[in-house]
Amino acid sequence: MVNTRLTTAQAAEKLGVKPATLYAYVSRGLLQRERTPAGSTFEAQEVARLARSARHPSNAVGYSGRRRTAGGDRSNEPVFVTELTLIEDGKLYYRGLDATELSVSRSFEEVAGWLWRGEWPAADERWSTPPAAASAVALAVAPLDRSALPIERFMVAVVAAALGDDLRHDLSPASVPVVGRGLLSALVDALVPPTDGGVQIVSPESRSISERLWPRLSRLPPTPERLGVLEAALVLVADHELAPSTLAARVAAALRADPYAVVMTGLGPASGSWYSGSSGAPTEVELLLAEAASVDAERAIGERLRRTGAAPHGFGMPLYPHGDPRGRALLSRVEEVAGSSTRHEVVRRVLEIAADRGFAPPNVDLGLGALAFCAEMVPGAGQAISTFGKVAGWLAHAMEEYAKPTRFRSRADYVGSRPADAWAASL
Repeated sequence: MVNTRLTTAQAAEKLGVKPATLYAYVSRGLLQRERTPAGSTFEAQEVARLARSARHPSNAVGYSGRRRTAGGDRSNEPVFVTELTLIEDGKLYYRGLDATELSVSRSFEEVAGWLWRGEWPAADERWSTPPAAASAVALAVAPLDRSALPIERFMVAVVAAALGDDLRHDLSPASVPVVGRGLLSALVDALVPPTDGGVQIVSPESRSISERLWPRLSRLPPTPERLGVLEAALVLVADHELAPSTLAARVAAALRADPYAVVMTGLGPASGSWYSGSSGAPTEVELLLAEAASVDAERAIGERLRRTGAAPHGFGMPLYPHGDPRGRALLSRVEEVAGSSTRHEVVRRVLEIAADRGFAPPNVDLGLGALAFCAEMVPGAGQAISTFGKVAGWLAHAMEEYAKPTRFRSRADYVGSRPADAWAASL
């Protein structure tokens, strides 16, 4: 049978949805797409199977049981009910507050508290690693080679911190934020500073998360301006509705996995680089910028176009057709990092080429990659920032699930052989 490819418009029409919803299906693994210089295409058979699919909220107990009908969208896509994050009219909101505005007015710790409780946290809340977790994490990460990526250290640290917490199965609204503050502090402890940075690691007492995190990622000394950009980045990535890693974490919480296990579940998708928007995508941007600095920006971009037939990571976000506000906010502040003017010129040149060639607007991955590159951070730092910030969001989603009845059962859309056919074929 001929493998017919459909354009975005054709696939959306067959499914009776808007293009934005079609790309949401891609981000959630319901459809696969191929990127070409002319645009995205979809396999006709896969679109047809989804159109016939029994994926409906009523088939997955624990979902909201409602359909998305805005704008005539007739999608049967399952939807979780949440009060945490809204993506609307090109903007991102945390419990009704504009995330880009929060990134310049509130600290990461404050935004984490806002997501967890819907109120600003007390100024005296402790963000320190519990002694048992500190010992367990130090022992667990000690054997790791210095070349281990930050996210790999996070994975080891989460397990170690969990084993050091005898009360980890307390899922109460009061307990989860305590776990969150201690765990995020432990993740900072799990990182090792750059060998050639010369930046002194300070005591966690009376220090903000960004002050403690910066010298473990960057070779440049911390300044108020640099810490402000890092703080903004952490706030902007704290949650993004049902991103794949968040969906995985939320499903784990629906089955009453403890908070550490919820975070560990989220780390799986977050460690990938297959889809734009994963926590691994900033690393691809870092590599692109490093290559552009060593050879030439046009050649670096051209090589990726040759290999993939599509624009490199860091451009376009289906949920924001007119541009990702997170990427825009971060890129507007990268100059505050200062440091090497050559590195900043590389970022500007990549953006110029992308604009001249009509690439989609830069997204948060490009902002994180540019921050890591200009700040001379360790490999994988953009991914580390993205993942670290998301931990706050994963735990907020877990708290919503813990407050609901313990029920979750989704259904698969079977497209294999019918029993009679399989029996006949086996003879």
